Amino acid sequence: MTTPLFLLRCVQLGISIRDLDLLTIGMVNDMYVESNNDQDADKHYHTLASQEDFDRF
Repeated sequence: MTTPLFLLRCVQLGISIRDLDLLTIGMVNDMYVESNNDQDADKHYHTLASQEDFDRF
């Protein structure tokens, strides 16, 4: 990963330069991945499990 790409991801997540003192590169990458997973979840998971589904499981 290049520095410009890392900084772009920080901007997309709303992380300031001051906040970077408290975070590692790995934490920023994890936050970026999870934010994309949250956006994709709306597209892929149309049905939520009910209590009955859990009971059958």
